[in-house]
Amino acid sequence: MSKRDYYEVLGLSKSASKDEIKKAYRKLSKQYHPDINKAEDAADKFKEIKEAYEVLSDEQKKAHYDQFGHTDPNQGFGGQDFGGFGGFEDIFSSFFGGGGRRRDPNAPRQGADLQYTMTLSFEEAAFGKDTEIEIPREENCDTCKGSGAKPGTKVENCSHCHGTGQLNVEQNTAFGRIVNRRACHHCQGTGKIIPNKCSTCGGDGKVQKRKKIQVKVPAGIDDGQQLRVSGQGEPGINGGPAGDLYVVFHVRSHEFFERDGDDIYCEMPVTFAQAALGDEIEVPTLHGKVKLKIPAGTQTSTRFRLKGKGVPNVRGYGQGDQHVVVLVVTPKKLSEKQKDLLREFNDISGQSGIDEQEDGFFSKVKRAFKDR
Repeated sequence: MSKRDYYEVLGLSKSASKDEIKKAYRKLSKQYHPDINKAEDAADKFKEIKEAYEVLSDEQKKAHYDQFGHTDPNQGFGGQDFGGFGGFEDIFSSFFGGGGRRRDPNAPRQGADLQYTMTLSFEEAAFGKDTEIEIPREENCDTCKGSGAKPGTKVENCSHCHGTGQLNVEQNTAFGRIVNRRACHHCQGTGKIIPNKCSTCGGDGKVQKRKKIQVKVPAGIDDGQQLRVSGQGEPGINGGPAGDLYVVFHVRSHEFFERDGDDIYCEMPVTFAQAALGDEIEVPTLHGKVKLKIPAGTQTSTRFRLKGKGVPNVRGYGQGDQHVVVLVVTPKKLSEKQKDLLREFNDISGQSGIDEQEDGFFSKVKRAFKDR
């Protein structure tokens, strides 16, 4: 099944800006995160959204995608990858028995990377924390010390490939003798044979264990970002270095605050009197309550900035702000005295008469009975 266009996945046009890409990802990742959305296809959609964002948020990857799409320009001949050959000498070696390069099956190789998803509260993401996580991973078997051989016995070179991990298969054709090099099926390409396997790991040299790891979550981490913990992935092969652990963060939404980058947004209700006459109100922030002066004549949706009351930048470049949007609340229930005062205010203001509406359910029922 072909992949969907990355811009289509995020609901964007190809002219979308970096901020638009980020906002679309933030919205969709929260909507389809498996911890929140329990639909059967939520996990697949979340993965698709994350993959699209990883490409479009990177300028180099985005430029490559805009030019080639999902097609890899390094692949030709119907998409067949010839990257397994080191050059012409390897091609002639594979087909005509030349002396091309051979990969040492016992050379040290780096272990595989691991990924762990950590869910944080809004406040934990803002201020960071030190925590301990437990991950399942492969580690060297304690019984055989990673060799795979029963204690007291040794690992031997494969007698079929003589420790090279490869077999040459000769074939006579009309064009002459062709030599194909293949992985040795007796030792699975390792060049080693274990006559007496370790009873603990069954000859694998590795066992599954749960490892506790200390993780320092930096202040200002945001949803979808990841942290690399060096050397905490799978152990290396043949004495190679261990892989890395990537901790991917999911930040839960807050009931009052919203975040955009390092800035925080919130809405504060004020009465008509407060907006008209001005007032000083108390506003909650992540850093505690602060006083905010509302000037007389403030209109609804007016925005005020509380400098430095946002989230610390995760890379240490300063601190965001908190933006407070004032919403003037219209009362739904008024006493007769309050109504009279508003009528008087309307008359003093020189406004025309008001055609008052009674939209309550019981008012409508009363009118229905009066009409009959």
